[in-house]
Amino acid sequence: MSRDQRKNIFIIGMDEANLRTLEAVPDADDFRLHPLLSVKELQEDATTVDELLTRARAVLDAHDGSIDAIVGYWDFPTSTLVPLLSKEYGTTSTSLESVVKCEHKYWSRLEQQKVIDAHPRFGMVDLGSDDPQPPEGMNFPMWLKPALAYSSELAFGVSDMDEFRMAVAEIREGIARVGKPFEAILDRLELPPEMAGVGGQVCLAEEAMTGIQVAVEGYVHRGEVTVYGVLDSINYPDSSSFLRHQYPSTLPAPVIQQLHEVSERTMRQIGMDSATFSIEYFYDPKTGDISLLEINPRHSQSHAEMFNFVDGVPNHHRMFRLALGGDPALPAGGGRYKVAAKWYYRWFGEGRVHQVPTAEEIAAVERDIPGVHIDMVPDEGQKLSTVRGQDSYSYELAHIFTGGDDEDDLRRKFDACVAALGLSFDETEPGGRGRNSS
Repeated sequence: MSRDQRKNIFIIGMDEANLRTLEAVPDADDFRLHPLLSVKELQEDATTVDELLTRARAVLDAHDGSIDAIVGYWDFPTSTLVPLLSKEYGTTSTSLESVVKCEHKYWSRLEQQKVIDAHPRFGMVDLGSDDPQPPEGMNFPMWLKPALAYSSELAFGVSDMDEFRMAVAEIREGIARVGKPFEAILDRLELPPEMAGVGGQVCLAEEAMTGIQVAVEGYVHRGEVTVYGVLDSINYPDSSSFLRHQYPSTLPAPVIQQLHEVSERTMRQIGMDSATFSIEYFYDPKTGDISLLEINPRHSQSHAEMFNFVDGVPNHHRMFRLALGGDPALPAGGGRYKVAAKWYYRWFGEGRVHQVPTAEEIAAVERDIPGVHIDMVPDEGQKLSTVRGQDSYSYELAHIFTGGDDEDDLRRKFDACVAALGLSFDETEPGGRGRNSS
């Protein structure tokens, strides 16, 4: 295909960490990838959705050529900008309503309970009350979380009323950062009666789920829901923070089939189409029950390297194909490795990180240890509490992707990478971050 015939794909929040896998999709030579808004603009700057739309339109209107697709792989506001801009510029996308039904945790639960029983008891917490209480009929332990948040930010596990009140206070203080711009999106929709007056700055309480965490990746094409991958999510011991995601899942086939069926019913109810999704679950091996944690109305860009290792194609392929109106189906298992993992190298106390390796030093580690890719999170000398988008209990230092012959191979490569990075810390406050998450 000549350069003038290539499809122009605009990527909201295109970042350096994903560029390699974005350019590794099939038919990559047929695409021209254009950045549209930076990650800093989307997640750090105090800008409104309308301001972001104005900036994006300026780039799109100045483009000399066709606009064939507009995509993104980040949470709000990226997830909502994609359908808004796609509608304006005539490109393919799911509806704004279907995205918000997934991202608004309370609305999502209301939709889920219409078609499945695989979810915890839930309810709203009145942040404006002088004496906030758990929803009637709910028991500790439970989780409190805003209707919308980044990377489990402001999500707290609580086991009694003291912890409940402390979590409510922290959520009340920080909820407006994302909740206020989210309300501007809700104002664009015709909400059902059960959502009247709920808004975007609401706190959701859910009874705690137990078991093994698992993620389901899929897409909807012409109304048909397809699940193409199931991944295990393993936490650090006695913690709610991820240690790694591992693909493919090691769960029994009947459990995986049940995850497929529940995901398909749920996404049909949500009304998504021409888009990818990722759903997080808990599976309790003692009871055999599964319970839906949350729905992400996008594909997980953080899993792209794992799919590339095992299937030979990053999952970005499906995002591109759907946005161009095509069928994203692919065979599985065509990659170099049998299994793959994304590891989260974390620090559970405050401090400053030092001896952060340069890009050249990271490349040398990747050459020395075949089947690994490393993305650093903090900068040299950065205070960990200033790193954006962290969960409530730990700080991410690096994302380490490994491909291998088996789980032991994955672990050996992770340990070797941690040793090779050689990070050091000062001003460290020992004893873990935040309240106990167990």
